[in-house]
Amino acid sequence: MPKNDLKNSKKKEIKKQGKKDYNASDISVLEGLEPVRKRPGMYIGSTGPDGLHHLIREIFDNSRDEAMAGYCDHIEITLLPDNVVRVVDNGRGIPVDKHPKTKKSALEVIMTTLHAGGKFDNESYKFSGGLHGVGASVVNALSTYTRAEVHKDGNKYFQEYSIGKPKKDVKKFGLTENQGTIITFKPDPDIFSEIEFNWDRIIKHYQQQAYLVKDLRVSLIDAREYEGLIDLENSYYLEDLNMQVPSISFYFEGGIVSMVRYFNQNQKAIHKNIFHVEKETEDGIHVEVALQYVDDITQRIVPFANNISTPGGGMHVTGFKSALTRLINSYNKDNKILSEKDGSLTGDDVLEGISAVVSVKMKEIQFEGQTKDKLGSPEARSAVESTFGDAFSIFLEENPDDAKSILRKAALALKARKAAKAAKDTILRKGALEGFTLPGKLTDCQTKDANEAEIFIVEGDSAGGTAKQGRDRRTQAILPLRGKPLNVERVRLDRMLCNNEIKSMVIAFGTSIGETFDIEKARYHKIVIATDADVDGAHIRILLMTFFFRYFREFIDAGFIYVAQPPLYKIKKGKELHYAYSDEERDNILSSLGVSVEVDEDGEIKKTGAVHVQRYKGLGEMNAEELWETTMDPSSRTLKQVNIDDAVEADKIFEILMGKDVAPRKAFIQNNAKLAELDV
Repeated sequence: MPKNDLKNSKKKEIKKQGKKDYNASDISVLEGLEPVRKRPGMYIGSTGPDGLHHLIREIFDNSRDEAMAGYCDHIEITLLPDNVVRVVDNGRGIPVDKHPKTKKSALEVIMTTLHAGGKFDNESYKFSGGLHGVGASVVNALSTYTRAEVHKDGNKYFQEYSIGKPKKDVKKFGLTENQGTIITFKPDPDIFSEIEFNWDRIIKHYQQQAYLVKDLRVSLIDAREYEGLIDLENSYYLEDLNMQVPSISFYFEGGIVSMVRYFNQNQKAIHKNIFHVEKETEDGIHVEVALQYVDDITQRIVPFANNISTPGGGMHVTGFKSALTRLINSYNKDNKILSEKDGSLTGDDVLEGISAVVSVKMKEIQFEGQTKDKLGSPEARSAVESTFGDAFSIFLEENPDDAKSILRKAALALKARKAAKAAKDTILRKGALEGFTLPGKLTDCQTKDANEAEIFIVEGDSAGGTAKQGRDRRTQAILPLRGKPLNVERVRLDRMLCNNEIKSMVIAFGTSIGETFDIEKARYHKIVIATDADVDGAHIRILLMTFFFRYFREFIDAGFIYVAQPPLYKIKKGKELHYAYSDEERDNILSSLGVSVEVDEDGEIKKTGAVHVQRYKGLGEMNAEELWETTMDPSSRTLKQVNIDDAVEADKIFEILMGKDVAPRKAFIQNNAKLAELDV
C-alpha cells in the first residue's frame, strides 16, 4: 500500500474507534506567566501553607541577595490587612531604565518574565540564592494584586499588576531620599487553598536568615489587625511609624556562631570553644562552618547554600561529614585515645551530639528543584571537605582538651552502637527461633500491600479488644500498648530495645531500626496513634511522637504517621444519634435539637429531657460499632497527619519537653500555660 494511503487508512481507523488524532494543533504554548498559574506547584512546591509562605521567601531572597552583595543592611516584612504582604529593602533598587532587548522598563521585565533577573551574568551578584530568575515574576503571577515600588537616584517609580499583567507602564511619581525596593502583593485565593500566614512560622524562618547575613537587620511586623490607616505611598519602613502591633527585629553580630549557641542554649556543652571557620577557596566558593558538641545522643546539622536552607542536605553536607569522620579518626590514631581493638569510628559515631551549621556560597549553584531542598553542586563537596578539614585539624591540635572530650563522646557512641547492634540482633534472632517474626500482641491485617495496610496503635487491652472487633480485618492491624511507652529522648538504642512496647512496634513495622533501617520494607503506610482524650492519652501520644521523631523520622517525612480523632461525646435523642468531637460541636448539636446545655459541678453534662449526652473518657468505653463509625471507618473518620514544618524547632521542643533538664521544661510550661486546653 502506498505511504499516503497507509496514513489515511490509520486516520480513518483512529476516527472509527472514537480516538483523537495527535498533531501540532494539540500542542499548547503557554505565554508570559501562564505556566506558573497552570502548574504553580512546579514553582513554589505546593498551593498549601508551604507554597503560600514560599511567596514571601521569594521576594525576601531577592532583597537578601542585595544584602549578601553588600548593598543592603535592613529588610522589613509586614503582614497587612486583607492578606496583603509588603517587603522593603534599602538596596540599590530594581533598575527602571529600558531593557535593550525588550525595549520595556527593566522593572516590568523582571516582574512579568520568567528567567529574567540580574543573577545570570555573575556581575551584578557574586552570590545569589535566586538563580532561577523566577521569584518576583512567580509571586506576581500568583497574586491578584502586586505593586513594585523603586526608590532610585532620588526618584520614586512604581508599577501595578493584576495576576502578573501590568495595569499601566512604569511611572515616576515623586522625589525620595531613600534607596531600595518595595514589593507589595496579595495572594490569589483561586490558587491557594487557604490564605492564612503563620506569624510564628515567619519569625522562625527570618530569625534564621538574620543569623546567616552579617550586618543585616530583619524586621517583622504583624499589622493584620491594625485599625489605623497606613499611607503606603508615602511611607518607607513602616517600623518608623511606631504602630501598636506585634513586631520583632533580628540582628546577630556572631552570625552562625550565634546560631549554634542558640541551638545549644538548653544543652550541656562537652567542650567550651565553638569551632568556626570562614574562608573563600581559590575557586571562589565561600565556606563557613560552626560546630559544638553537647551531651546528647542526637545530631543537629543545619545546612545552607547561598543562604537558602537545604534540609535535604546535599554535597556540602557530604563533604562536611566525610572530613569530620576522617579527621577524628586520624586524631585518634595519632593520640591513641581509643584502643585499636575498638575499631574505627563511623560517621554516626562522630556525629552523635553535634550541633553544626554548614554554609556555602557559590556563583554557579545547582539546587535539586525550584524549592531548593538539596544542593546538587559537586564542587561544594570538595570545597567544604578541604576548607573545613584544614581548619578543624588545627582546632583539634590547638585545643587538646576539647579534642579529647570530642573523642570520648565518639567512643561512647561507638560502644553504644555495638551494644545496640547486639541487642537488635538478639531480638530479631530470638523472634525467628521462637517461630514467629511478629509480636504476639499484634492482630495483623490480611493484605500484604503496604499502601493499603494500616496499623492502629491503641492504649490498653480494653481499647485493643474493641478495635479488633470493629476493624476492617483486610486492611487494619491493631497493636495495643500496655502502660506508657519508654521516653526515648535520652535513651540509647540498646536500652530502648529492651522495652517490650518499643520492641513490639519495631518488629511490627518491619523496617528494622538504626543503621539497618529500610523504609522500603515498611509493612504499613498508615501508622495511626489512637489514644484516649485525656491527660494520660496525651502523654502517651507525645511519648510515641518522640519515638517516631528520634528513630523513625523517615516515617514522618513520608507521611506515614497519623493521629486518630475519636469523638468526645455521643448525643442521642430517640433513634437520632450524633457524635461531637469538641465542646463547641456538642453545643451546636444540642442547640439544633432544641436543648440548652446544662453542666454539673463535676463538669458532666446533665441528661436533659429525651436527650442523653455521654462523655467518652476512653476508646474502651465505645462498642466495636461506635469505634468503627467514628474513628476507624475511612469514609467517615478524621485523621491528623503528622508533619514537620521546622525540624530544628521540633528538635528543640522535644529536647525541652522530654529531656532530663527540668529548668527549661518548667520555663516552657510557665510561658505557654495560658495556651493549654485542659481536659481535667
